[in-house]
Amino acid sequence: MTTTADTETILSDLIAYPTVSSDSNLAMIGHMASRLEDLGARCQVFHDDSGTKANLWATLGPEGDGGVVLSGHSDVVPVTDQDWLCDPFTLHERDDLLYGRGTCDMKGFIAATLAMAPLWAKSRLTRPLHFCFTHDEEVGCLGARALVPELQRQGIRPAMAIIGEPTSMQIIEGHKGCCEYTTRFTGLEGHGSAPDRGVNAVSYAVRYVARLLELAEDLKSRAPRDSRFDPPWTTVNIGRLSGGVAHNVIPGKAEVDWEMRPVEWGDADFVKSAIAAFVETELLPAMRAVSPHADISTDVIGEVVGLEPMTDNAVRDLVHQLTGGNSCDVVPFGTEAGLFQQMGMSVVVCGPGSIAQAHKPDEYISRAQLGECLAMLHGLGRSLV
Repeated sequence: MTTTADTETILSDLIAYPTVSSDSNLAMIGHMASRLEDLGARCQVFHDDSGTKANLWATLGPEGDGGVVLSGHSDVVPVTDQDWLCDPFTLHERDDLLYGRGTCDMKGFIAATLAMAPLWAKSRLTRPLHFCFTHDEEVGCLGARALVPELQRQGIRPAMAIIGEPTSMQIIEGHKGCCEYTTRFTGLEGHGSAPDRGVNAVSYAVRYVARLLELAEDLKSRAPRDSRFDPPWTTVNIGRLSGGVAHNVIPGKAEVDWEMRPVEWGDADFVKSAIAAFVETELLPAMRAVSPHADISTDVIGEVVGLEPMTDNAVRDLVHQLTGGNSCDVVPFGTEAGLFQQMGMSVVVCGPGSIAQAHKPDEYISRAQLGECLAMLHGLGRSLV
């Protein structure tokens, strides 16, 4: 049986690639593609428009429809301004815990799949086994959003997908969507002693945020009665508000970063239409009464559908058998799972490590969790023979 030691060696290699979302992931993608190609996997590398990012899609076993996708994202969040006890891009071990950026989110799962790949390559798989490693999940699932249409164009139709995000190896059958936006305000600068002669971009940004917070309260009453999420309603979060240069200058620029986590996609439509109406009927008329060049624009960073719990879910039932679990849950954080569900696959999220460790300094994964993941993957391989 593949040991955690094999997985740890691969994990050490993967952690050494500093694949922060703002930087290239090509070296790590190339490393993984070479490993899989050496085993006879059929690999495709899909670059983004910049040429500095790529997705990897690799397949063992026969051609054709069906089979299982094992999916993970290659990018990690920054370590800037975090106080680490050790180099975040060098794997360290203490008390059976493995420390490093991305250990649980989610290079631990990727390492486990790569450690299992030699065994699967020697097996007589009767159904395809796909490896899907994407870029830029942490900043709007950009890689998966680009990959899904390409797979559909090629007529690739897997039956199931396991997304290996950290769930402590618990089976997750549903999660909220994730919508991220940056709204920019262009006003008219001036002297702070005459505020009526300028258009204060920060003031209008504050009014915009206040309206979003009102809508956030309205969303609580829209929560489905049978919602299993915590909290049960769609949430709105203001992540950043910036603008201005000095106490005595009317700020001409401001920005707001904000997000929604929709329980139902109709909630996202509700918020977007309401905030757009507020901009068009109240904010912009007031701003342009002073300066016709004043403006408000919103960039969509990412709009990713949630994973909808399904009564019939073949991969949920399979993973129950593989892990011995007899329950499943939903979570408020987002993943790429809903994109695969839209392709017609049955999907679950299940992977080693705890989401409580993700994005923090001294991120870690335990050897015990890697062992549980390897046991699940061993069983998966047997189910495909």
